[in-house]
Amino acid sequence: MRELDSIDDRILRELCGDARISNVRLADRIGLSPSACLRRVQDLERQGIVAGYRARISRKLLGRSFVAYMMVGLSSQKTAAHKAFERAVRATREVVECHNVTGNFEYLLRVEVSDLDSYKHFHTEVLGSLPDVTTITTYVVMASPKDERE
Repeated sequence: MRELDSIDDRILRELCGDARISNVRLADRIGLSPSACLRRVQDLERQGIVAGYRARISRKLLGRSFVAYMMVGLSSQKTAAHKAFERAVRATREVVECHNVTGNFEYLLRVEVSDLDSYKHFHTEVLGSLPDVTTITTYVVMASPKDERE
């Protein structure tokens, strides 16, 4: 894989801000000819650096503006317990990110729901009912001064 240069960095920044930008407009913003810009974008795609394009969704308009991060501890470190937990989490609509992490907990979850009552239901009835879950610590997001996904 080749080293990325400042032009590649600028292309990636622009694409992260607006993945639907036309090649002509992207080239203009970067300071390249449209053909050179297109070659660079295609090269970034071929290398897998640009792995795909996705829509940015308004959580607020979907009624999912209550966001919390949850640290989850399991009672067992066996592979079966981890696989069962991950399977259960993949099946939930509320969990939009699940990360297996190091430290005092096994998992970090990003949960998006409509309100505190919905969160309480998820915490108690969904996550709290999983067999190997022993610890849940929640951090409610009050504001996101920087979130590059939005």
